[in-house]
Amino acid sequence: MLDTKNVWANACTLLRNEMAEVTYKTWIESALRSLDIVEDKFYLEAVTDYYHQFVSSRYEPLITDVVSKVVGRNISVIILAPEQAEDFRKGKLNENKNTASNLNPKYTFNTFVVGSGNRFAHAASLAVADAPADAYNPLFLYGGVGLGKTHLMHAIGHYVTNEKPGTRLVYCTSEQFTTELVSAIQSNRNAQFRDKYRGVDVLLIDDIQFIAGRDSTQEEFFHTFNALHNAGKQIVITSDRPPKEIAKLEERLRSRFEWGLIADIQPPDMDTRVAILRQKAKDTNMSIGDDVLEAIALRVDNNIRELEGTLTRLSAYAALNTTFDITMELAEEALKDIFKERESYAITCEDILEAVGSYYSLSAEELCGSRRSRSIAVPRQVAMYLCRELTDASLPGIGQVLGGRDHSTVLHGYRRIEEMMENTPTLRAAVDDISKKLSRT
Repeated sequence: MLDTKNVWANACTLLRNEMAEVTYKTWIESALRSLDIVEDKFYLEAVTDYYHQFVSSRYEPLITDVVSKVVGRNISVIILAPEQAEDFRKGKLNENKNTASNLNPKYTFNTFVVGSGNRFAHAASLAVADAPADAYNPLFLYGGVGLGKTHLMHAIGHYVTNEKPGTRLVYCTSEQFTTELVSAIQSNRNAQFRDKYRGVDVLLIDDIQFIAGRDSTQEEFFHTFNALHNAGKQIVITSDRPPKEIAKLEERLRSRFEWGLIADIQPPDMDTRVAILRQKAKDTNMSIGDDVLEAIALRVDNNIRELEGTLTRLSAYAALNTTFDITMELAEEALKDIFKERESYAITCEDILEAVGSYYSLSAEELCGSRRSRSIAVPRQVAMYLCRELTDASLPGIGQVLGGRDHSTVLHGYRRIEEMMENTPTLRAAVDDISKKLSRT
């Protein structure tokens, strides 16, 4: 019977010789602990979720090769996150979950904040998770960095493994797929590689754009795709761009990616950004007011990862200052680089449109549309008023932003709000509130 600790100790010696010392100490010695050997599976525990995610994607193929050499036969290395390792010790980790051990436990449908920019992709992902290969196959999700593609992919994985016991599922990045393929070719383990990827019920491939220009990887993935699709198995793919825009991607792959459903994810709007921050604050037990969350959301609009990272910085700063009540003053001090970046920022008509829409819970399309009901007409005129007051835009320029209206319509709207504010305190308060929020940008 193999001794788990001895196998791992010998594997670590070989890994140390294969890697730079700082790399070994950071990603092997400090990151992993041996758990057990069960048949042809060698279980390791990552000490944090971050280590689990990083080591699984970067070093699992190398660790697999080394452990197989030590044992003297082909071994599958399975790296578990801390929560999964605890389930393993209690005997609660079933074979189904083992196949998806590199899923981030925090990326579920329950923790995904749905907004206008991701609603379609979220609905498509949920449909695929609920009925793999029956809804959309393949499902191709694309969007910029940090917008939630990987979160949705992991959410599909968690849903399937929890709700459909016995489903064989594999998640990997295209880089990991390539690395494992090269390793399999070099060590004459092609059959084992193909069994892993072609013998599943659900295959989740992240960042597929990186296989472009790699002939051998594209060839292998083409055959993997065909084998799974022909067998009625689900394929989910993510990319930073749609298939037609991936340069050096073989046409036969491009056409197959377009067989199913293509769903894009857009940057979150103001309301969604605030909701994401509120969810993050709740999850981490932060005491923080909506005014601070809105100030951050106004300044950080690129992607969700940056948004959550900003809140993490603020939380760390508060902890270092031994305070649990995060005020606007504290936020301005902790995030001075972000606030300073926008000090000289010129407010645009588009900023005003977004702020007015957020305040009145209206979309930009509604504000710029043709509907004339009071619930939309007044906010639209508020936007005209603020554009005239806070920007250097001309009346025709303001009209163009607001759906192609002419300058006389804009002037009428401006004067109407000016008159209404004299007799309507609630409207004046609303305009002042929106102006204050914009002044913080």
